[in-house]
Amino acid sequence: MKIEIDVEQFARDIKAGKSIGGANGALGSLIKQLTEAALAAEIDSHLAQDLSSNRKNGYSSKTMKSDHGTFELDVPRDRNGNFEPEIVKKNQTSITSEIEDKILSLFALGNSYSQIAKHIEDFYCVGFSKATISAVTDKIIPMLNEWKVRPLEAVYPFVFLDAIHYKVKEDGKYISKAFYTVLGVKLDGKKEVLGLYLNESEGAKFWLQVLTDLQNRGVQDILIASVDGLKGFPEAINSVFPNTEVQLCIVHQIRNSLKYVGSANQKQFAKELKSVYQSFTKEEAQLELDKLEEKWGKKYPIVFTSWRNKWENLTVYFQYPEDIRRVIYTTNIIESVHRQFRTLTKTKGAFPNDDSLLKLLFMGIKNAQEKWTMPIRNWSLTISQLAIHFDGRLDDALNL
Repeated sequence: MKIEIDVEQFARDIKAGKSIGGANGALGSLIKQLTEAALAAEIDSHLAQDLSSNRKNGYSSKTMKSDHGTFELDVPRDRNGNFEPEIVKKNQTSITSEIEDKILSLFALGNSYSQIAKHIEDFYCVGFSKATISAVTDKIIPMLNEWKVRPLEAVYPFVFLDAIHYKVKEDGKYISKAFYTVLGVKLDGKKEVLGLYLNESEGAKFWLQVLTDLQNRGVQDILIASVDGLKGFPEAINSVFPNTEVQLCIVHQIRNSLKYVGSANQKQFAKELKSVYQSFTKEEAQLELDKLEEKWGKKYPIVFTSWRNKWENLTVYFQYPEDIRRVIYTTNIIESVHRQFRTLTKTKGAFPNDDSLLKLLFMGIKNAQEKWTMPIRNWSLTISQLAIHFDGRLDDALNL
């Protein structure tokens, strides 16, 4: 069957001054004709293969969105009702992925559904409801679920674990939930977010589940884990990865300490505390902590009790050379990821459900990882030092 396309009308529209694209552009009309021509060819092919006494049965109309505006598409029907067009699926409302890609791109930058709808209308002269945009962004969820269970590498020299909190609606009320981030540094020195986890609170018991998930996905060994000062965290890590050395985050410890120091003394105390964690050796750090306690101990005893109780895990980094120490000295690597999360979510007071939060943060991670193309500074020297310090544990991974 030969389908006639009115290309001459397209030419006349252009000559008459009509724009090519846009809501009322000449190209929109041509796209409608081409799509309907393809549908006509599809139903003819379908009927030719149908052995029953089937035949055409008029048309149904549906509103389609394209890069060049909205138009009404006449979709042919058959009497038996078994015609399933391929070029425009039964529930499809857009004939191009370009708009959907643009929606996802805008969503990944932290735009609200209202902002996305306005951008799309400005770009393409096509109106999208919030429900439609939500349906488009829901396409992220299968990608997220596949990503969450992907296999991981066997050995990670460094892993950073931390949580950030958000308000999420559950059973009609908003509650605070902990969003767990696990960031690894691979053998090539490049960063990779290993997983996303969401729970009602941050606790060592849940971290145990997270670590078990990493193990089930192929992780056999972690050399150094850098974590916050959550009680029971080091024990949870070593119950799954018994040979991992656990470094408590100095930044978290400093912040926690300053909460118990009077506001008038915080600046001075923070300045003097540097002499402890910026020492060259663990022994020197111990002496500096003693001096600091002599001055401030009676006034702020809880601060020094915390440092003493966590001392062994706070001072792990002193045993390493400078290049290794620089990587684990703080959790700045994971803090930078969380800063990106906060940028994405700063206009969101709360989230209507878990998926709305997870799909936004997942897109944020995908954006971040596109920029992680270079290894950590001085990585060749760092991995060589790790191979010496952790004798034998990197041999197979590095083919030594």
